[in-house]
Amino acid sequence: MKDYIFADAVAQSLQADKNSDFTVQRVTAPEEIEQYSRLCDPYAVLMEVTGYPPYVLEERLKIRDAVKKINPNCKIVIVVDENSEKEAARQVRQAKKDGRIDQFIYGSISANYLVALMDTL
Repeated sequence: MKDYIFADAVAQSLQADKNSDFTVQRVTAPEEIEQYSRLCDPYAVLMEVTGYPPYVLEERLKIRDAVKKINPNCKIVIVVDENSEKEAARQVRQAKKDGRIDQFIYGSISANYLVALMDTL
């Protein structure tokens, strides 16, 4: 995720929930996601999409393809700001309809809802 503060808040929310057993591994570069997928068996990969590289949907879908090749059961979840990134949000919704991603989340949801949603994948 491009915004470290947002990424940190998401990670803390996922790890703080007493009803889930999430372990969050943050990465700083897209290549690290594929490397991590080879080393571990991730339950889900959560990525942000914006309207500019390297966070555009097509780049994220390339990462998705690489992760799914290694671990077909890994859930792919995209976070998008539906207010400031209207076109990116539209593309993400279409990717969900097309079956390219497992879930999408708008950036405006609460931390509790995010944790609950991830737990139900």
